[in-house]
This record gives sequence, structure tokens and C-alpha cells, in this order.
Amino acid sequence: MSSTCWLMSSLSRAFPRIVPGANPAPQLLAARGERLSVQACARYDGDDHAPVAIRVSAPDGIAVRVRRVGHVPMPHFNTATPIEELDGIGHIPGLVPDPLFDDLGMVLGPHETGAFWLTVAIDPECASGDREIGVEVVVGEARYSLAFTVSVADLVLRPRRNFPATHWFYADALCDWYKVEPFDRRFWAILEPYLVDCAEHGLDTLLCPLFTPPTDGVKRPTQLVRVTREGEGYGFDFADVKRWVGLARASGIANIEWTHFFSQWGVRNALRVYEGQGRDEKLLWAPETGATSETYRSFLAQFLPAFRRFLDAEGLLARSFFHVSDEPHGPEHLRNYQAARALLKELAPWMRTMDALSEIEYGRDRVTDMPIPSIGVTKQYWREDIESWTYFCCGPRGRFVNRLLDTPLQKTRMLGWLFYRFRRLGFLHWGHNYWYRSQTRKLIDPYTVTDGEAWPGWAYGDTHVVYPGPDGPVDSIRWEVFAESLQDFALLQTADVDPDGELLSPLVDFDDFPRSDGWIDRARRSVLMG
Repeated sequence: MSSTCWLMSSLSRAFPRIVPGANPAPQLLAARGERLSVQACARYDGDDHAPVAIRVSAPDGIAVRVRRVGHVPMPHFNTATPIEELDGIGHIPGLVPDPLFDDLGMVLGPHETGAFWLTVAIDPECASGDREIGVEVVVGEARYSLAFTVSVADLVLRPRRNFPATHWFYADALCDWYKVEPFDRRFWAILEPYLVDCAEHGLDTLLCPLFTPPTDGVKRPTQLVRVTREGEGYGFDFADVKRWVGLARASGIANIEWTHFFSQWGVRNALRVYEGQGRDEKLLWAPETGATSETYRSFLAQFLPAFRRFLDAEGLLARSFFHVSDEPHGPEHLRNYQAARALLKELAPWMRTMDALSEIEYGRDRVTDMPIPSIGVTKQYWREDIESWTYFCCGPRGRFVNRLLDTPLQKTRMLGWLFYRFRRLGFLHWGHNYWYRSQTRKLIDPYTVTDGEAWPGWAYGDTHVVYPGPDGPVDSIRWEVFAESLQDFALLQTADVDPDGELLSPLVDFDDFPRSDGWIDRARRSVLMG
């Protein structure tokens, strides 16, 4: 026989050279209202090629979405990580399974394995009990009948509460990839499916480009608020801001994260604000204008009251998150940050701020209302009883949890458990759809470049979790597993699990926690079966 098929865990990557029977799928146990996943793999060992097709049948109360697993090239492993913490040994350098295409067929070459990703959604009204899902795979002329069982528990999953999750969204990337102008009719049409996808993957907070985000280089202007000169002052039109917020709400996103008000990595300069919306890139002041200069102070003194009126009119203030500057570090940055924060507090005392800033001194000094430290130091904040969100980006690596292309998926799935265990109050990631060469406006092909052309400093898999499709996003395996980790957080909340109890006691830190399908399955069973 030149082909074979099997069902595989969604926490293992189906590399093109894996052998039949690898990492078999466990029996799924689910709350009502949950969404889980499994893979159907096909291997062809002939000397020609073979078309592959799949068909899935599911009982009432269960819906199954089938997607073909695609691959992206990874020329090297990411650095600073011991071999036992890497996925893909024997496969990388090479092709890594990641994008998920809405295809029910594929073609396999000689001695090649391919996979389909099956997303299994349990209706909240589904009756509890065992449900069998049939999978038929045809490889060439060979037909295979497979099946797996979903055991539906009595528990009904409730929405996640009091844990905002956000990924920085890049409107400029949509404009450049789809060749649309900022905020024209075609832009809004392509934006909507991306926002729906964010909500479907557990994000309840969206970055809104009130002004062009001052992060990772000078970007193509995507300034939602229209600014006009009016005598010695300014006028502000929030019409496109309102449209962005309205679309986010309609997509299922409740909270809005607003643009940083000062420059990144030092808090030295004022934000780049454009006349109009930046179509001709005419700035209102020079880029080197100081963060607390009289020029910028005068602008903020006029803008912030107008902004507050908009927030009040839209009922947004309680659902807003505000930034000063991204990732300051060291004593000079601290002084700059304190001065910028003081300016905002003077002009907008109603504004509570949060920022990614990891050094514990920032937390101890309460320089921002909500610090967002890296997972590398988050437990230190926890030990000192400093409330915080948390984040990761290209690092830390090593044994730390992350979501890179060579991070074992079991580690990524543990994120929700770790957030819950250490009572973090939110999560931020910078790279939702950053499809650029690092800190430039040069658009890259995200299907072939996953490091912003900046490895080893920037890691493969950090810049984006979705790929551009013809009319909306193409999800990734990492994005699906991350969403399931947030769903696990919601499950722990629904079951009112004690963060300090025995179940979660093996979670010691963000680099010291269980790393196996078996632990996750047993822990979920304990929660679901009571």
C-alpha cells in the first residue's frame, strides 16, 4: 500500500516528512460552547503524486470546519533556545506547517505527508454525551474511513471576563497588501473580516489608529482623526474614528486601545501628527519636536478635551486603554516617561495609562496605572503584588512560553493556564499582521518571510499570526492554538478553579510548567468532570 491516513493531535505539527501514526489524536472532551481541533493526516509513499480529498460528517449540535494545512519556509531555528525546547528537530531548516487554507483537497508528492485541520465547534445547546465524527479521506484511489469521539460535558462555557487581550493591528499593512487607500470604501470592506476573525480568536480589544502608531519605524500614515488648522489652533473630525469603533463593536470587540501619545524606546519626541489624515504626509511639526515641548503641549491641550467629548458621546471611556510610550528602559527613559505621564495627567486627569515596560522599578514607582511586563519578569510583579498585564514578543526564548514557529504547540497552549494561575489582568502582543521588513515601509510576502527579514534578533513567527487571503485573513496554527489557550482561561473561570489550588500547582513560572498533551488533557478532564 502506497498511502495511509490517521488522526493526529492538534498540538503537534504535521511536517511533510512525519511518519504514519505520529502523535495520534486523543478523545476530545469539551464543554458546551467550546471550540477544539484535531488533524487528519495523509501520507503518500508512491513514486508519482496523489490527489487527496476529505469529507467530514458530524451529528446535530456539532459543526466542523475543515482547512488544509499549508507551509512556510524556516531557514534556521530561532536562537537562544536549548534543543529540548524546540519543535521541528529533523525538519527545520525546512517547511513548517502554519497557514490554514479553506481547501478540501491537496496534492501529495512522493514520500510526503499532508494534513487537514478540523475545527470542532460544540453548540451551547448540544446535549451532553459522546458524539462520533466521521472522517473520510481519499488518497488517489484509496479510501480511508476514520472517526473520533467528542465527549460533551454538562458544563456550558461562559465568555471570558476581566482579562482583555489585544494584538496590535496594522491598517497600513492592509492598505499596502490589498492596494487600497486608507479609509476608502475598499479599505473598510477588507477590514471587517479581519476584525471578525480577531473576535473569533478571543481578542476583545482592538488598537485604533487615532494617529499613526509610533512603533517600529515611521509608518505609512493611517491617521483616523482628521486634523485641520483653525487660526492659532486646531479642529478635529472624529468621523472615521467613530466608524472604526463601530465596526469593531459590530464584530464583537468591546474595548479600544488607543495610539501611544509619544515616541517609542525613549519617550523623547512628540507623536507625528499629520495635517488632514496624512495623505500628503504634511506634519504639523518637525519629527524631532520634544515630547513635552510647548508646541506639543499646546496641541494636546486642544486635542484631549475634544477627544474626551468623543469618548463620552460614544460611551467609550470605561472601555478604553491609553498609552504613553512603548518599552522604555533605563534611568533616562524613566525620567522622560515620568515627564510625559505628568503632562497627560495634567491635561487629562481622567486618562488611565498602560504600557509595555518590564523593569520592576517602573512597577514599584507606579509610573503608569497598569504596567505590562514581559513574561520573563511577570512573576516578579506577581511576587511583589503589583497588578499587571503581561506580554511576550521575540523573547524571552529558552524555556519560556512563546508562540514562535519552532515553539512546541503544547507550550503555546499553556498560555491561558499561566495567565490564570498568576492572575494577570490582560495580555498584549505587538504582531498581529506586521507584514513589513523590520522598521521599514517595505512590504514583504508573509508566506515566505516570517521574521521581518531581521533574524536572529526578530524571531521566525513573531511578526504575524494571520496571513493575507484574497478577501480576508488566513488563520495560522499558532493563532488557533492561542485562541484555544484563551478558551482554557474561560473554562477555568467558568468552573471557578482556584488559581492557588492543587490542579495548577505544577505551574511554577512562565518558564516552569507542564509541557505535554497528557497534562493538558488530564487537567481539562478534571475541570470538566468536576
